[in-house]
Amino acid sequence: MPFIPHTEDDIKQMLATIGAGSIDELFSEIDTSLRDVDISAVPTRASEQAITRLMQARAQRDSGGLCFIGAGAYEHHVPAAVWEITTRGEFYSAYTPYQPEASQGTLQVVYEYQSMMTGLTGMDVANASLYDGASALAEAVLMAVRANRKSKSARILMPESVHPFYRQVAHNICANQQIVFETIPAEATSGRIDRDALAAWADEDVTALVIPQPNFFGVLEDVDALTDWAQNHDALAIGVVNPLSLALLKAPGQWGHGEGVDIVVGEGQPLGAPMAGGGPYFGILCCRKKHVRQMPGRVVGRTTDLDGRDGYVLTLQPREQHIRRSKATSNICTNQGLLVTAATIHMSLLGATGLENVASTCAATTRDLVSRLTAIDGVERVHDAVFFHECALRVPGRAQDVLEALAARDIFGGVDLGRFYEGMDDCVLVCATETKTGEDLQAYADALTDVLTESSEAA
Repeated sequence: MPFIPHTEDDIKQMLATIGAGSIDELFSEIDTSLRDVDISAVPTRASEQAITRLMQARAQRDSGGLCFIGAGAYEHHVPAAVWEITTRGEFYSAYTPYQPEASQGTLQVVYEYQSMMTGLTGMDVANASLYDGASALAEAVLMAVRANRKSKSARILMPESVHPFYRQVAHNICANQQIVFETIPAEATSGRIDRDALAAWADEDVTALVIPQPNFFGVLEDVDALTDWAQNHDALAIGVVNPLSLALLKAPGQWGHGEGVDIVVGEGQPLGAPMAGGGPYFGILCCRKKHVRQMPGRVVGRTTDLDGRDGYVLTLQPREQHIRRSKATSNICTNQGLLVTAATIHMSLLGATGLENVASTCAATTRDLVSRLTAIDGVERVHDAVFFHECALRVPGRAQDVLEALAARDIFGGVDLGRFYEGMDDCVLVCATETKTGEDLQAYADALTDVLTESSEAA
């Protein structure tokens, strides 16, 4: 929507109407420590023309090249029909469906999406929706603290194998609400959650255990044993998943030997959203029925009218827009309806068989890539556990230097794990999806061979 600035006269008129002498007086109840924030790192303003040129230059940097970066945002093929339909005016301009009599199409799309997500995750209920996977995890943590009445500690066991950005966002949103995060290390050899470290919490009051599948390193965790551990110790289990992987892997609703996990979250980007320089994406959140009253966001339900026709309505609206703030489960103020629409169309076009084919192709392509790269002298796998479509590799020298040299050859070779983990400055997280051909994989292997040879000769 257009930006409409207020003139000085507009501001004076509004302040006079509400009885405030100035903007500072209007916000005087906010503590000065929160208002006097250092913004020296924020760049000075620029003209519209300068901003346009800057964004065009940055867009050109993203064009071309072969991308082997994953780490939460994945280059998948999105059928052309997905966004041709999604950007039709009926969907593209529609917003929150407060009036069901005027929003049946939008409500039905959301209902179909929820049905697909519960089928994919094996859970009872899905909401629609959250901003991204990271904020979905934060909301799941808050939800777990409310739902686990047996626990008084508000203590969350957070494995370091959870995406570093997810951990940061969860901490930023939850830490000031007296929620404590305890880090569980990963095993050096397998990359999985260290079960010995987890055992140290066996006699402690734990509110929830977060279980990634696959984890940030691409490794598959022993989700059955971890889910059982949580439930045997009166802790809720929160699954963090890549939704595409669920086309091959056991659904979180079936983890363990009980009823599965309590809450499932994930990033919806692999389901029809382009990488788009980091967004917009959408967050997935599903849960067991007994926790639905603690679920943030909204839930669409299906009913019948007096004539027996199907109708769709917002059946759960626990947001502060709808109810008293003290009763709200979240301050989520919008939903990612357009991205949810795209995901629904994407999953409808591919179907169960199509999703499984994409997932299996990704897994096979990454295995092929890892095989080609580890055949190069000095390159080896960091972990020995089974992985999905990402894998950590150790390379000779600093990973950052290797990746910069590859980028100069139009190969975006992965993520420098040294950015997030001590002692992994020589480790790269690589990813290959169904978009990569055998020629693409060999181009990466050839480029890496050249980079390492030149580095060795220079030394």
